[in-house]
Amino acid sequence: MKYFRALAIFFVLLMPLSAHAGTFEVSGWIPYWRTATGTADVLPHLDSLTEINPFVYTIKSDGTLLDNGFLNEEPWKSFVIEAKRKKVRVIPTIMTSNGDLLHTLLSNQKTRIAFEDRITKLVKDEGYDGIDIDFEGKRAEDKAYFATFLKGLYMRMGKKWVMCTIESRTPLDSRYYGTTIPADAEIYANDFVAINKYCDRVRIMAYDQQGIDQKLASTAASSSQLYAPLADPAWVEKVVNLAAKDIKRSKIMIGVPTYGYEYAVTAYANNEYLYDILWSFNPGYALQIAQQYNIAPTRSPLSGEMTLTYTPNDSAVPPNTAPVPSNAAVGSPQASAASVVEPVAPMSGLVAAAAASLYATTYNSHLGFRMLDWVDASAVQQKIDLAKKLGVRGISIFKFDGSQDPAIWNTLQGVKR
Repeated sequence: MKYFRALAIFFVLLMPLSAHAGTFEVSGWIPYWRTATGTADVLPHLDSLTEINPFVYTIKSDGTLLDNGFLNEEPWKSFVIEAKRKKVRVIPTIMTSNGDLLHTLLSNQKTRIAFEDRITKLVKDEGYDGIDIDFEGKRAEDKAYFATFLKGLYMRMGKKWVMCTIESRTPLDSRYYGTTIPADAEIYANDFVAINKYCDRVRIMAYDQQGIDQKLASTAASSSQLYAPLADPAWVEKVVNLAAKDIKRSKIMIGVPTYGYEYAVTAYANNEYLYDILWSFNPGYALQIAQQYNIAPTRSPLSGEMTLTYTPNDSAVPPNTAPVPSNAAVGSPQASAASVVEPVAPMSGLVAAAAASLYATTYNSHLGFRMLDWVDASAVQQKIDLAKKLGVRGISIFKFDGSQDPAIWNTLQGVKR
């Protein structure tokens, strides 16, 4: 009898742990600069999310916090109430990329403790479920100070959540592929061991890859493929597996982007390309360009992201400072005249790249064109599948602001469990 009772107690104790370990989470940031459209976009889809992160708080020079999104006002006020009703965690983000300010705050015990107290008071006074720490641009010399800050904050927060958003870390043999690894290459500002200990969730910003993985870039170049992805799953897998050496997979969230980048690309002989990043954009801009130039976007066979190339007409290209969709530009005179007179099958999304490469090779010269690369719902699904394959906690999406591919919501439906 004692044996069976002990066995029953064992399974009762085990059940909540197993249930917790099996949950897949989906979180996402709503940026303060798109508060109205972001909250309106997310509100009908709260059931698909585990957590929402108002991306609103920044740090002032005196260490106090600035609420750029006015969380105590509408539409946030009603949004937070509904999120809580749906049992969706509401955890605002404190972000900064000011390394000098972080050094001043964290290297001094008095200011560091005051900062920890200030954050804790904010969370408890406002009834948030926790806080998300997104401190970028830290100095390597402040590694221990940041770890101490996380420890102090974690102790003060009690049952509240401490989430940490950190930069990706590429394996050195991939980052410096084909070159000598610098002696200081392993000097980092983030202490993964401490982050694992004092953060309840660790969101890895596994995006903005571009050319950081020289091994993958070299493989793409050898196959004559264009390659400037936001987040190739092959790279993301490397990043996660490296982090998982020190951080529990049950805490890791894979950061997933919902935007894209435009590049000025120069083609050289024999399918060699040089990429110059111009700006980031939302998917609507890419669809405008596709319509304007009568181009059918294609999916990259390497990254799974959407891409197209084009040669811009000077008067049809948006100003360098504002790559924002414009209704006027869609029907501009520079659009294909044939498309106005009668339907024409769209050109392949890589025609401009092929033409530039052919010219460069034929004349042993070079020629420029534009390339767009962006994330759509199918690319997000890839990251969901990858997260499940790698056994991590889930995904964190940057950003929900009403301008991402709307089909993403269909992709997320039923993923959380």
